[in-house]
Amino acid sequence: MTDPEDRAKLRDLEDRINALKAPKEVKAHTDEHYSQAQLAWRMVIELVAGLAIGFGIGYGLDRLLGTLPIFLVLFTLLGLAAGIKVMIRSAQEVQKTNEAAEAADQPPPGGADVRVKDGD
Repeated sequence: MTDPEDRAKLRDLEDRINALKAPKEVKAHTDEHYSQAQLAWRMVIELVAGLAIGFGIGYGLDRLLGTLPIFLVLFTLLGLAAGIKVMIRSAQEVQKTNEAAEAADQPPPGGADVRVKDGD
């Protein structure tokens, strides 16, 4: 027959196999968080979109009215201002999320905050 030591090893092996066979919890898509690179790209796209929309409106008005540089420059600057405003709003949204996570004593989503304990 088998030794008690062999039985214990077999039980440990069976436990490890069963642990690996157990179904893993799948995260819902809503639980995934943005990384810092994704947030940066979001802000860049918001800025460029504001510039492009302002440029398009200004160019269209200038072509329509026959005053080429006036509305083009004006609406491009307005588009830049709108893009910057949206970027600031996005940054505030990320900051609120990080503050809420910090208040709940959890790591913020996307790993934006690295904490170092005293004595480490």
